[in-house]
Amino acid sequence: MVVARSILGFKSKFAIVATALGAGAGAAAIAKSDDPATSLKLCTTVPVRLFRLSLTAATIAFDYEYSLWGLPEDVNERTRVKHEVHTRSARRLEELCLNNGGIYIKLGQHISQLEYLVPQEYINTLRESMLNRCPTSSYDQVCQVVKRELGGPPEEIFDEFDPVPIASASLAQVHVARTHEGDKVAVKVQHMHMTDTAAADYATVELIVNTLHRIFPSFDYRWLVDEVRDSLPKELDFLNEAKNSIKCMDNFRRLSPDIAEYVYAPLVYWNLSTTKVLTMEFVEGAEVNDLKSIKKLGVSPHDIARLVSRTFAEMMFKHGFVHCDPHAANLIIRTMPSQRSGIFGRKKPQLVLLDHGLYKELDVSTRTNYAALWKGLVLADVKAIKENCIKLGAGEDLYALFAGILTMRPWDRVIDPAVDHLAIQGNSSDQSELQMYASLYFPQITELLHKLPRVILLMLKTNDCLRAVNNALIERPSVESFIIIGRVSSEALIEEKLLNANSVFRLVSVWMEEISLEARFFIMQLALWMLQFRRALVF
Repeated sequence: MVVARSILGFKSKFAIVATALGAGAGAAAIAKSDDPATSLKLCTTVPVRLFRLSLTAATIAFDYEYSLWGLPEDVNERTRVKHEVHTRSARRLEELCLNNGGIYIKLGQHISQLEYLVPQEYINTLRESMLNRCPTSSYDQVCQVVKRELGGPPEEIFDEFDPVPIASASLAQVHVARTHEGDKVAVKVQHMHMTDTAAADYATVELIVNTLHRIFPSFDYRWLVDEVRDSLPKELDFLNEAKNSIKCMDNFRRLSPDIAEYVYAPLVYWNLSTTKVLTMEFVEGAEVNDLKSIKKLGVSPHDIARLVSRTFAEMMFKHGFVHCDPHAANLIIRTMPSQRSGIFGRKKPQLVLLDHGLYKELDVSTRTNYAALWKGLVLADVKAIKENCIKLGAGEDLYALFAGILTMRPWDRVIDPAVDHLAIQGNSSDQSELQMYASLYFPQITELLHKLPRVILLMLKTNDCLRAVNNALIERPSVESFIIIGRVSSEALIEEKLLNANSVFRLVSVWMEEISLEARFFIMQLALWMLQFRRALVF
């Protein structure tokens, strides 16, 4: 009881001190606002949000310290209790994110993708709610934002404007409208005062995370807060988002013309768009993980999985300009507008990319090293894996861990020459194995995340989102997406070598390498088809 009282005393003191300090940090951030009335209003709401944050952080810390106190690591009772604490804490974090909204939901979305670091209870609790249960702004607030940005209320600016949003996210919500010219559009409206609230919220979240790290050194999520700090201002600028969508489509037309028509971004109505309101073409379609709607479209989920894998592989390895928020709500599937059909009359899918606020650019060196790493992973080339992991910042001691995080496979499977060595079985034992590694190597994973360049951290998040999409589309284990990644990464490296070839001998050498790689991937594809055929016979 003495221990419990001391921890409880810490919890109360931490919440009070953190609230007081955070209020000062938040006030300093708010003071930068050019709108005194908004600042005054926020000064009454930020302390409440901060108190929720401080209390939640202290409660979670207390729960872990008190519930696990005295339980040895190797007993079943500790495993059971830890599961219960993880579940309670995940629900508390979910409640905090939904109540505070904004940057908190953005952080919750990041956390829900960290399968290699966060207990599964957090993943299960946060992944769906952070995407599908975001708070909405009132219609009165929407009207205020539209009037301030476009010069009039929605009913005046648009011929029709549905007051009920069709979707709401952490930073904005989307309304269906119709222009005076008769075009159906989607209007993305930023949540009111989001910019000022985000600045104050960031300051307080940073303080709490830093304080918790000082008290509990193993709790180190400072890199995550740093990433949100860098990306949030860009995501809050909707004109930047519009420019990203145009650049993305231009890259496909120039650098990936063979699949350019299968990838689409909604057209932007520039005269109806500002930094806080974005008006786009309305596109009908099914979310990429909505298998029921996809079947109604007459499109094969396997074709979609291949298209998604190819699309993002082209971005990462050839374009160097990557959409870093490819969760299911941002990937829409429709049939090709031309209605062209594939083999056996199957309709061909078109991938519509939404929410272009978060992109990362990879410089030539990073892009080629990342491509060489993935080529090595797919081909189980130990030397290439180690060499390129080190080039990307993992170091001599953590390259195997980095490879494991990218593939979600243990090192012995990563270097296994079998064609299906990267396949994740998706069963409970497989998930348990991954969670065991995450728990066992938590300090090393944290160290690795600090060593890697920020752009690679976003590639990890993108990788995790795409894995979740692929798992939703394909029920049985598959490595086809890895073969696609291997092909595209190899093509990118060959293209780079051809650009730098300065002699006939070098050109011939690169061409021979290209032929050899094509043959190798063709053999891998044949082996995969035979493996799938055998499995189909078993089932």
